[in-house]
Amino acid sequence: MNNAIRLFRVGGIQVKMHITFPLILIWAALSFGIFNQGGWEGALYGVLVTSLIFVIVVLHELGHSAAARRYDVEVQQIVLLPLGGVAQMERIPEEPGQELVIAIAGPLVNFVLAVVLALAAPLAGQSLSAASLTSLSASIGTLSLGSIFLYVFVTNLFIGVFNLIPAFPMDGGRILRALLATRLRYTQATSIAVSIGQILSWGFGLWGFLTGNFLLIILAIFIYTGAGQEGRLVQLRYVLGDLTVDQAYTRNVESIGMGQPLREAVHHTLQSFQSSFPICDHGRLVGMLPYQKLLDALENQTLDTPIQQVMNRDVQPVAPGDALIDVQIRMSRERVDALPVVQDEQFLGMLTSQDLNEAYRLAAALDRANLPARNSAERPLSPRTTP
Repeated sequence: MNNAIRLFRVGGIQVKMHITFPLILIWAALSFGIFNQGGWEGALYGVLVTSLIFVIVVLHELGHSAAARRYDVEVQQIVLLPLGGVAQMERIPEEPGQELVIAIAGPLVNFVLAVVLALAAPLAGQSLSAASLTSLSASIGTLSLGSIFLYVFVTNLFIGVFNLIPAFPMDGGRILRALLATRLRYTQATSIAVSIGQILSWGFGLWGFLTGNFLLIILAIFIYTGAGQEGRLVQLRYVLGDLTVDQAYTRNVESIGMGQPLREAVHHTLQSFQSSFPICDHGRLVGMLPYQKLLDALENQTLDTPIQQVMNRDVQPVAPGDALIDVQIRMSRERVDALPVVQDEQFLGMLTSQDLNEAYRLAAALDRANLPARNSAERPLSPRTTP
């Protein structure tokens, strides 16, 4: 996430705070200080317990991270969000046993921490008896060690149990998918887990609406959209399989010299199906002129302006051997419609979003027909050339 602030590193893993994270601290201060009429003590109480809870969230995500590293899965970072945290991994293992261990590691940290807190309870003057736990609601907002301890203890247990609800993409949903994947195809297991997660999200949303719990409504939206996005990504990864850029990119695209004026790009745009143009110098890629960049330039420049003055120079090309799924994810993340294809510093062509869509539709059709065209060496897709 680009909108995140670095906090610290743990075991080589960068922990960041999303720029919206302070909103939860403000909400806690208002909730305990004003809405519950706790004054400044209540506001301070809210900030303290919320901060401690997010320490627990970091430990929870570190549990996932430690398990992922056991299977050589790189953990890119942990990001704290107003509704919790997320450990961003390079991939989710499709081996059911590995995903099961990674998913259950987070709640397991909460349960181990509950045992540690229970043993440390006497130090906080608490016995954790049934009577003390039932009196928690009366002590909430009281700025004392015992009240803070009880609140954090109960919330830690709640985090562990709540994450086991089988609402994909929460931990429980991933555990469910891992168990289903031991008997079903991975994509089918994902589809079932996604459907259950989205059904449960409607329940959370309705509950939040009836009780006036705004955070629960936001959580329901997060679960619904998150489940859908990951479900589509898994389907996309399965369909594209091990296809490479070489099997989908467009050859013989129009390139423009860096010394040419903007009118040349306008001419090519009107005379062809291209909207983005590679800028080359003696066959070497030196930049790109995306369609939006051309439109922006036309508003501020003349048609005689050299393209090299307005083109994008920091373009990272792709290679013919790159995995199509990885390039698709990159294009989606960077929000670009085309990437140049380069090998040995020579420009070869472009991979566009249209190329990706055609590759996906054709590969999906081959899969439905049960045709053995999954191996990239078989070259099931033919390179597309512009007329």
